[in-house]
Amino acid sequence: MNPKSTFVIISPFLIIIVNIITAIIFGNLIGKWAFIPLILIEWILFLFFIIKYGGASSIRNWLKKSGKNWGWNVFAIIIALTPLPIFLKHYQLLDNWSVWLPWILLALINPWLEEFYWRGLLSDFTKKWNSALSILFTSIVFSANHAVFGINSNLFKGYEVVISTFVMGIIWAITYKKTNSLRWVILSHFLVDFLSLSAPSFLDLFKPGM
Repeated sequence: MNPKSTFVIISPFLIIIVNIITAIIFGNLIGKWAFIPLILIEWILFLFFIIKYGGASSIRNWLKKSGKNWGWNVFAIIIALTPLPIFLKHYQLLDNWSVWLPWILLALINPWLEEFYWRGLLSDFTKKWNSALSILFTSIVFSANHAVFGINSNLFKGYEVVISTFVMGIIWAITYKKTNSLRWVILSHFLVDFLSLSAPSFLDLFKPGM
């Protein structure tokens, strides 16, 4: 394995370490609102790796039309609707701009950067691995990274978030491998971020099952 591939493959662990440090530092300073600097720093790291090791050609490839296995695209969209009950039950929590603004910005921006990095870049750099191992690797580090939000958010301390992000990671990774496109995966990710009320979740404005 060449140094470039090695660095990309270990990059999730570097990002997780930086995120843990960021969550602890800003958690002590601004409490649950630490999710904002945490996400912003994470996005910068994603952009660095996407641009440095993927580039414009990879992005064009990730966004090409899905030419086969459309059933996986449909499945990804259906699964993305599972947080709909959360949205319907708690959408009134978006009555303040300080909550709805980060929520909508995260829903609009995050799916692109996360999918380009977790599914696009990491899947491409592990494509020579056994397919199941590649899917498991990208899904485990994806889930572990989301668990970092549990440092400041009680909701994210639960096993439900770890399991749900792991399952979604597997579905999205398989969809990408089957369709060779991230178009519908990004849409699926958008729906999850939109319907799961990210900002209210980070701020513990509701509890799982409520």
